[in-house]
Amino acid sequence: MSAQDDVDDVGEFAALLRTLKERTDRSYGSLARRLAMNTSTLHRYCAGEAVPLDFAPVERFAALCGASPEERLELHRRWLLAVAARQRPRTASAAGTAEESAIAADEPGDAPEGIDSPADTPPLPHRPWYRRRRVVVAVAAACAVLATLGSLSALPDERRASGDDRPRAAGPAASATTSAGASDRRGASPTPSGGSPAPERPSPSATPRQKKPAPSPSVRTTPPTGTTAPTTPLTWSADSQAWKLGCGHDYVVAAPPEQVPPPPVPQDAGVWAASQNAVHGGETLVRLSVQGRTDTAVVLEALRVRVVGRTAPAQGNAYAMDQGCGGSVTPRSFDVNLDKDRPIARAVAGSDTGTPIPAVRMPYRVSARDPEVLLVNARAQACDCRWYLELDWSSQGRTGTVRIDDDGRPFRTSGIKGLPRYMYDTSARQWAPYR
Repeated sequence: MSAQDDVDDVGEFAALLRTLKERTDRSYGSLARRLAMNTSTLHRYCAGEAVPLDFAPVERFAALCGASPEERLELHRRWLLAVAARQRPRTASAAGTAEESAIAADEPGDAPEGIDSPADTPPLPHRPWYRRRRVVVAVAAACAVLATLGSLSALPDERRASGDDRPRAAGPAASATTSAGASDRRGASPTPSGGSPAPERPSPSATPRQKKPAPSPSVRTTPPTGTTAPTTPLTWSADSQAWKLGCGHDYVVAAPPEQVPPPPVPQDAGVWAASQNAVHGGETLVRLSVQGRTDTAVVLEALRVRVVGRTAPAQGNAYAMDQGCGGSVTPRSFDVNLDKDRPIARAVAGSDTGTPIPAVRMPYRVSARDPEVLLVNARAQACDCRWYLELDWSSQGRTGTVRIDDDGRPFRTSGIKGLPRYMYDTSARQWAPYR
């Protein structure tokens, strides 16, 4: 199947999504909030820039747009073709083209224009591709030998190595080649900077400076013979700047309202929070993406919470990033109460327009083809808590635990009870007390 067919399959799937979307009077942002996904993600699906790996969000999208059973069936068919097109290897055609170009370049062609070939010269016989490659390899080897001989001939006479002559310059290469006669030359001393010849072996005082330092015993640079270094069979990424339903969140900032810039768009939340030294207020939503490295299944055994710091809530003002938002879609998540002495990650079911979404139950299986996105909602009222997650896994008789944090630092969540709270008034373009 050609690359053009793959593009057509993805384009037909995206076209049907746009057709269903145009039936509604909702924007991409409104539909994305009801589907519990990012606006940019939904737009990429409809533009044909991405294809969802799971049909569940596509099914909810079709139901939200009022698609008929026949249209849902057609949408599922096009989705299957689009997923297959995106997963199909794209290097086969390119490799074939390169191989054909290499063979065509080696074929005998016509003489250049303006140059006549001798009439008595017989045409060159056609050689199979494998013979042509042997000729190329032989020519390359001959060139390498000639280059080596040329470099040796360019050396001074006293530096050439032949017969009983030995390299006389001190260095790692010289010490390696003169090891056979070292017992006869142990008493040699360094040569002064005159015209006399250099000693056949460097002095013992110079030898340590010329040898390559060995690696530290505590650091193994290569695995032992016959073994391979163990690798965690899964990968993960964590986004701690997720907002509830994509629009609601609070930050604690130790600055008055007139010194705080307007709230950012959700995708710029991390930059905005870093510039203001903001702390998550009341809750932290961590979107955790877990995927296997290969098609071999990796079982997620348990998700635990570790609190490494607990102090009084941070001082400052609470700034709400929205004027209140809601929707009929509540994603499933793990709920964590950081005020508890021993908080645990409790699986919570979601809801899609009244239809329950089952909670994630451990153990859970992932692979390279079956990734999973887990949403962790950590809440705090009476503390400024620093915490991280531990994810236990097992695969093919191996077990392990990975630490999930905020780029090497613990996550941080502080309560906002009793703090002044503000919301941004878009008409007055300033922060105002929250109503």
